[in-house]
Amino acid sequence: MKEFIKVMKALSDPSRIKILKMLQQRMLCVCEIQAALGLAQSTTSKHLKLLENAGLVVSSRDGLWINYRLSDGGQSEYAARQIDSLERWLEHDPQIVELTNKLPQIRRETILNPTQYCPQEAPHAARKL
Repeated sequence: MKEFIKVMKALSDPSRIKILKMLQQRMLCVCEIQAALGLAQSTTSKHLKLLENAGLVVSSRDGLWINYRLSDGGQSEYAARQIDSLERWLEHDPQIVELTNKLPQIRRETILNPTQYCPQEAPHAARKL
């Protein structure tokens, strides 16, 4: 039951649902999610950590970037079922439609100056500048 509760708690916040819906479109880094939702970096990171702990998203490092994508559900049967169901849910919700329309313009390359790094993802790199 503990695993089930963890997944349900992760899905109990509108911002986390929005993150999952965005990740259905493409892999994103923290700063892209932050820009799309207008949240603080620390808040975005906390949401992503909860989603990752519940088995709903996975992260991978690509150089200086930490990318997030939807999980394949292998870690949790409950997460797998919710990920599958969420693909069909909320497609016509005004907030989700707005995010989906905004997402193509949100790119890490345009969020940051080319000489900067995404500070929340690579604080050691920012110090090298």
